[in-house]
Amino acid sequence: MRWLRFGALVVVAGALALFGAACGGAGSNASSEITADDFDPANFDDPTRIDNTWFPLAPGTKHVYEGTALEDDERIAHRVEFVVTDLTKVVGGIRSRVIWERDYVEDELVEAELALFAQDNDGNVWHLGQYPEEYEQGEIVAAPAWFHGLEGAKAGIAMKVEPHLGTAAYSQGFAPPPINWVDHAEVHEMGIENCTPVDCFQDVLVTREFEPDKPDASQLKYYAPGVGNIRVGWFGDKDENKEVLELVELVELDSDGLAEARAGAMELEASAYTVSKDVYGKTPPAGALEG
Repeated sequence: MRWLRFGALVVVAGALALFGAACGGAGSNASSEITADDFDPANFDDPTRIDNTWFPLAPGTKHVYEGTALEDDERIAHRVEFVVTDLTKVVGGIRSRVIWERDYVEDELVEAELALFAQDNDGNVWHLGQYPEEYEQGEIVAAPAWFHGLEGAKAGIAMKVEPHLGTAAYSQGFAPPPINWVDHAEVHEMGIENCTPVDCFQDVLVTREFEPDKPDASQLKYYAPGVGNIRVGWFGDKDENKEVLELVELVELDSDGLAEARAGAMELEASAYTVSKDVYGKTPPAGALEG
C-alpha cells in the first residue's frame, strides 16, 4: 500500500509473541525469485495465517504511525492506524486477511481502507486487493477499488519469504485504468539498525516502492523481523510528498478493541457495497469465521 498515494509498529510484553517466524515451505515458490506471475491459488492451504518474518499479520494487532508530508510546500501532520482484524474475505477463491486502515491529516480522516492479504504455502505474502474511500470534509470523493480476478486486476507480492539484495523488482498488484494500480517494490537495503519511539530494531529490511514510469519518486518501507513495518521514508528527486512516518505504537487489542475494529471494518464494507457496486459488489461478504 502506498500511503499518500493518495497511492499500508508502546511494544507490550506479549505483542511479539503474536508473531511467528516465517517458515518457507517445500513448494516450488520458496525461492526469493518468485514473481507475481507465480501466483497459484492451489498454493494457499492456510492463507490467513500470516507469519512471514517481515510482514506478520496476527489478528488483534494495531500499528500506529505518525509523521509529516509536504502539502503546498508546508509540512502537515499525518497519522496512520493499521489494524489486523479477525475478519476474512474470499477473493479469487482465496480466503484473505482483512486489514482496516485509517489515514488522518491534521487530525482529519482523509482515507479509510480495507486491504486483503494472504500467505502462500511457502511463506510469501500476497496483496489481493483493496477498497479505499477518500474523503474531503467528510464526504466520499473517490473509491478506487481493485481485487484480484475482477475487471482485469491481479494479485501482487506484498512481501517475499526470503527477500535479498540484487533481485529484480516485483509487482505489488495490478489494476488497469481507470484505477491504474501498478506499484512495484524492490529490496533497497538490509541488515541495518533503525529506531522509532517504540524501540531500536536490528536487522531491518528496507524496500523501495515505486511506479515503473515514476522511478524518481519512491517510498521507502522499513521492516523489522517479527514486527513488520516500522518506518516510512521517501527516495528520489521527484517525490513531491516527501512523506515520513514512524512507528509510535504497537499494541495487542483486547476483546473489546478487536470487536470495535471488526465493527469499523464491517461499517466500511457496508459502504463499499453501496459505493463500489461494480467491483466490491461482486465480492462475498467478509466474516469472522476461518476455513
